[in-house]
Amino acid sequence: MKTALGILLMASSISVSAQVRLPEFTREQLPNGATLILLPRHDVPLVSVRAVFRGGAESEPAGLNGITSVTVEMMRRGAGKRSASQIDLDLDFLGASLSSGSNRQSAWFALEFLSKTAPEAMAIFGDILAQPAFPEEEVRKVLAQTADRVRAAKDNPAAAVGPYFNGLFYPSGHPYRHSGSPDELSVTRINREEIQKHYRRMAAGRNLIFVASGDFDPKQFAPLARKIAGALPPGEAFQPPAPKDPRFDRPRLLIVDKPDATQTYFRIGMPGIHRRHPDRIPLLVANTLFGGRFTSLLNDALRVNAGLTYGATSIMDLDRLSGAIAINSYTPTATTVKAIDLALDVLRQFAGKGVSQEQLDSARNYIKGNFPTDRLETSDQLCAILAELEIFGLDRRDIDGFFQLLDALTVDAVNAAIRRHFTPDNLQFCLVGNASAIQKETAKYAAAAKVISIKTEGFAAPDF
Repeated sequence: MKTALGILLMASSISVSAQVRLPEFTREQLPNGATLILLPRHDVPLVSVRAVFRGGAESEPAGLNGITSVTVEMMRRGAGKRSASQIDLDLDFLGASLSSGSNRQSAWFALEFLSKTAPEAMAIFGDILAQPAFPEEEVRKVLAQTADRVRAAKDNPAAAVGPYFNGLFYPSGHPYRHSGSPDELSVTRINREEIQKHYRRMAAGRNLIFVASGDFDPKQFAPLARKIAGALPPGEAFQPPAPKDPRFDRPRLLIVDKPDATQTYFRIGMPGIHRRHPDRIPLLVANTLFGGRFTSLLNDALRVNAGLTYGATSIMDLDRLSGAIAINSYTPTATTVKAIDLALDVLRQFAGKGVSQEQLDSARNYIKGNFPTDRLETSDQLCAILAELEIFGLDRRDIDGFFQLLDALTVDAVNAAIRRHFTPDNLQFCLVGNASAIQKETAKYAAAAKVISIKTEGFAAPDF
C-alpha cells in the first residue's frame, strides 16, 4: 500500500525526515471543458469517482442561500429512467455507495463501487449528473426536510452558532455570510424552477472536475469516464466573486437569545487567511497548538484544567476567500464569562509569547503523523484531494512539497505568522444562549452589541 500511495513513510513511523508524494495520475481537458483526472491503483478491487462542480455557496443568487445543497440532493432524487427509490435499489444491488454535498466553493458527488461493476455503476452516476428529473413530489419532500433541518438547527445551539457567526463575521453581500446554509426565508423562495436554473448554471462542462481512482485499466476506463464527464453541455465557467476581506475596526458582540438554553455556545473570531495564503503552513502549526488538537492550549485550559467545558477548539478557515480564525466552545450558562475570559487569556498569551521549539516539533510531527491517513490513504481521499487542488488552482507540488515546507519551518517564522494573524484586538463575539442571564456580564467584551431572538428568521445578524 505504501508504494501505491506514494507515501514514503506512514503515520505510525512518521519522523521529521518523512515525506509524502502523490501517486502518478493523468489529467486531460475534454472538449466540453471538463477536467478529467485518472489515478489507477490496484490494492483493492474498488473504484472511487468524484464529480466536483465549481461554485458552491459562492455561486448562489442573493436570497437563495442553500439552493446548492438542495440542488445536489435533488439530483439524486430521480434521474434518467430511475426514480429516487430505484437509484437507491440499483446502487444497493451493485454494492455501491453514493455520497454528495456542497461547501463554500463547490458541489460534489462521490461514488464507490466494485471494479467489476464499473459500467453499471457509472451509468447511474452519469444519469445523476446529466439527466436529473427534479420530480415535483421530491422537490416538496426535500424542501420540507430542509425547512425541518433549519428548525432543528435553531433548537440546537451547537448547530446554530456556526451559521450565526458567519452572519456576524461576513458583511452583507459577501458569499460566505450564509456559507450555503439555508434559512426560513430562503427555503420559501426555492422552488423547482429555481432549482432547475441553478442546476443548468452549475452542471456545465467548464465547471466540472471529474476524478477517478482505484482498480481500473485506464485504457478501458478512460472512454467510460470521458463519455460521462463529456455528456454535460459546456455552459459558462463560473466566475467567482472577489469581495473585500473581512476587517474590523472594533469588537462586536452578537447574543442570540435562546431563553430555555442551559449552556452558552460561543465562537470568537478574528480575520484569517485563504487556502493559497503564504502563511498557511506556519498557521497550520500555530492553530494545531492553539486549538487544533485534543492536547491544545485551549482544550487544556478550558476542559482539562478548569473543567468548564467538554471541548474547546480553534477553527481556521481555508477556503478560496479569506475566512476566520475562531475560538469555539460551550459552557454552562453560569460559567459563560469565566470560560470566555479564560479563552481570551489563552489567546493573549499565545499571541504575546508565541511557540517554543519543543511546541513546534510536537505540532509538526502531529500534522505529519495524521496527514497521510487523513488525506491520502483511500481512493476516495485521493479523489477529494486531487479535486481540491483543481478548485484552488494548485498542482501536485502543494502535496509533494508539504512536508518539506513543514520541515523548513522555524520558531521565528511561526511566531511571526502568529503576530500577524492571532490578533486579540477587535474580536467578533457570537454567543447563543440565555440572553437575560449573560447579557449584562458579557457587555464588557464589546461596546457594539446586539441581541436577537433565535426565533427571528434567518441566521444573519443585522449590520452594526
